[in-house]
Amino acid sequence: MSKYVKIAFHNGADLKPIPPVGSTQAKVRYAHWDEGKPFDEAALVAWVQQAASLPGSEDVSELTPSDEITAKLAGLNDWRGETLSRLRILIHEAVPDVVETVKWRKPSNPSGVPVWEKNGIICTGEVYKAYVKLTFAKGASLPDPTGLFNAGFGGGTRRAIDLKEGEWVDEAAFKALVREAA
Repeated sequence: MSKYVKIAFHNGADLKPIPPVGSTQAKVRYAHWDEGKPFDEAALVAWVQQAASLPGSEDVSELTPSDEITAKLAGLNDWRGETLSRLRILIHEAVPDVVETVKWRKPSNPSGVPVWEKNGIICTGEVYKAYVKLTFAKGASLPDPTGLFNAGFGGGTRRAIDLKEGEWVDEAAFKALVREAA
């Protein structure tokens, strides 16, 4: 059985471009992504923003940064999204009042970079083809007795953790590092 994400837009026929999958109901349209297939994140964000501005949707708020991060991770449909989602949970366990934001949007990455903050940036989460990167803004000043940092040593203040498929962190050490960074 294949895995997929399917999102219904009840006034989807009013969106531009119209979401690709039709319905038995004239106005309803769906966006559908199969696991392992390309995900058009920019289109999803545009559809949600348009849908929220349609008449009758006054009670629908804009996506929060947390919602945007959730959509980004769900759209990856592979180990990278799962890995960053698991790390995100650990970050929240370590610092329950952490604030999620999205920064550094650009044409090549319209959804931006997930950022976790408390009294400044704790870390950012980025996905690349072969690895997931968590960059700690002040990593060079943090104690790392278990050696979690394995990248970013060339920078003056930052340090990073790069995880390839199948790799994982010592969860207790990771949470301690996040708490120290907060």
